Amino acid sequence: MSERAIKTAEIIDDVSAGRRSARLRLRAAWMYYVEGMTQSAIAEALDIGRVTVVRLLADARALNEVKITLSREIAELPRLEMALQKTFGMREAVVAPFSGVGGDPTAAIGAATGQFISQLIVSDMKIGFGWGRTLMRALGFIDEKAVTNLSVISLLGGITKAKQYNPSEFAWQLARMFQADCHLIAAPALVDSVETRQALIERCGLGTVYALAQQMDAVVMTVGEMAPSSTAWRFGFFTEADWSSLIAAGAVGDVLYNFHDIEGRLVDHPINSRVMSIPMETMQATPERILTSGGPEKTHAVIGALRLLKPTVFITDEITAASVLEAVGAEF
Repeated sequence: MSERAIKTAEIIDDVSAGRRSARLRLRAAWMYYVEGMTQSAIAEALDIGRVTVVRLLADARALNEVKITLSREIAELPRLEMALQKTFGMREAVVAPFSGVGGDPTAAIGAATGQFISQLIVSDMKIGFGWGRTLMRALGFIDEKAVTNLSVISLLGGITKAKQYNPSEFAWQLARMFQADCHLIAAPALVDSVETRQALIERCGLGTVYALAQQMDAVVMTVGEMAPSSTAWRFGFFTEADWSSLIAAGAVGDVLYNFHDIEGRLVDHPINSRVMSIPMETMQATPERILTSGGPEKTHAVIGALRLLKPTVFITDEITAASVLEAVGAEF
């Protein structure tokens, strides 16, 4: 196993161990305070020692986790998370609570994403980021900490007319938070031809960013939908003819302007060959792949992205999670 793979595995193990410990603590608290089970019965049910149960309950009280809201965290959300993990073969699913059917879950997903990124980032790491409203919402929930030798890579080129933010904005702001090196694709997100794309990479200095991306330990990406609510569409970056032809080609969504169908295949369309993003093959080969997205119009886009990226971690809200599972006929 390579040194990069070993390092990434250690990072994943540490994060996963912390999450498993937290969930075990919350399950013990649920059983004791809500279901009224004895400590001995909890120890038997969770296959742990009674002394461990006592410690978990004490920790839950100290951390102020014994609340009425604990019921949603324990009873409903893990059921959706486990179903997503089983259905799509991912290591971990994080489902944020959100009760506003038909509303915008961006804030809820952004909060969960920010917390996850806070735990994920460590020293000596190379991490790539996409863009979108969800990631911008996540910024306010990321805890700054001292790290060294952190490299942040923006996975998509920029846009020439920015309204609220630019594709590189999230990577730039996060790099500033951690005083990290930030590597940008200094080119438009979409160019006029395959030849221009190749020239920019090979002769205009972008090759170093693309080479660095092949060493990434993790990527964090969102998915856009083929609807008026899509960030890509709202920014006016695509013409109506582009949009209609993409839909006609079977596109249900995009990851960094790489448009895909519901089966997780990139559609046969010229735009996919002209996008200035890190290649999909590079992102698929990155050890840790985090997809974060959700919303009432994103069900098919999310399903396609899950099949395309095969993420190790998927972060979404409870309504989107249920909609995705129902759409693919999964039991939950």
